[in-house]
Amino acid sequence: MNVSQPIASTRRADLPVLFALSATHLLNDMIQSLIPAIYPIIKTAYALDFGQIGLITLTFQITASLLQPVVGAYTDKNPMPYSMVVGMGCTLTGLIGLAYAGSYALLLVSAACVGLGSSIFHPEATRMARNASGGQQGLAQGIFQVGGQSGGALGPLLAAFIIVPRGQASVAWFSAAALLAMILMVWTARRYAELSKAAAAAPKPAKVVAAAPAVPAHTKGQIAFAITILVILLFSKNAYSSSFSSYYTFYLIGKFGISVQGSQLMLFLFLAAAAVGALAGGIIGDRIGRNRILWFSILGALPFSLILPFADLFWTGVLTVVINLIMASSFAAILIYAMELMPGRIGLIGGLFYGLSFGLGGLAAAILGEVADWIGIEAVYRICAFLPAIGLLAWFLPKVEHRRG
Repeated sequence: MNVSQPIASTRRADLPVLFALSATHLLNDMIQSLIPAIYPIIKTAYALDFGQIGLITLTFQITASLLQPVVGAYTDKNPMPYSMVVGMGCTLTGLIGLAYAGSYALLLVSAACVGLGSSIFHPEATRMARNASGGQQGLAQGIFQVGGQSGGALGPLLAAFIIVPRGQASVAWFSAAALLAMILMVWTARRYAELSKAAAAAPKPAKVVAAAPAVPAHTKGQIAFAITILVILLFSKNAYSSSFSSYYTFYLIGKFGISVQGSQLMLFLFLAAAAVGALAGGIIGDRIGRNRILWFSILGALPFSLILPFADLFWTGVLTVVINLIMASSFAAILIYAMELMPGRIGLIGGLFYGLSFGLGGLAAAILGEVADWIGIEAVYRICAFLPAIGLLAWFLPKVEHRRG
């Protein structure tokens, strides 16, 4: 299949915009990652069980998942670069609520506010990264994703050295990160608006215009089938990751008897590996194709995930790093594959994959919490070891011809 390339492919990637988007993604996801990072603290403070912990994750992720595709579909037709600032304002509100919540209900409302901010940020930022790619889509999404993955990894580390020693109220200190993100978002939106005006005024190269296919290479049914498989693939990865972000610290404390800070450090290593994997997967995918990256992330991670429940403390740390590095390598490939299937609906694709798939991951976390209360957290990880096998559905994906930028 010949996939039409954006007009941006005639120029080089706009690295200042991509790095600014990556920085805002880092700050946004760092704040979000504070929610599971403080679970050991609030579990004791509010006498919560695993089911209630899972419900917090579900509330946060469902709030984001319900709105992200809607926001993405709307902004495809009506781009709103400054909407990211409004979204970060919602995140800031949720952050303050998490710091000073006096009840479990307020914790849920605060988590919902953070999810709302995420639902506004991701679709618009995804489109900006796509348009600033200069045709190097894997590189652009890799840079954008490495910010988010790094931010997600920093949350547990910061929680270990700031929140655990100083208590729940210290979550409010991270308001400074939200304010910094809002400043960066204003600059990025202004820069993006300038570039959009310049691109609109520039003459369109005849060869680029002629390269666009007159008719779709796939039917709507084929596209819908492929998108469904991609969502399931991402769900399997997010469900596995959610089992770690929500319960890994409890697993380590219960099985190996390490301290809360020690468990947070190991969670940081697990999440930090995703940043390396996301960037490497995006860059390599530009060179060797998306399908190969998808298969590597499936077949490469499955043997390690099956061994993990039987490993000692040292090898648990090693295996989790290897697993997440491999699994994270496929995210840019999945996202770009979907964008190539629906090239005119970038915001919808960003909202769908950040929203629906992460929301389903949150649902999985809630279910796993209930299962953990019933059969124990170690048994849950033996079950989760088979989740990467769902990725074998990639066999049914239609072929998309890879074209270098």
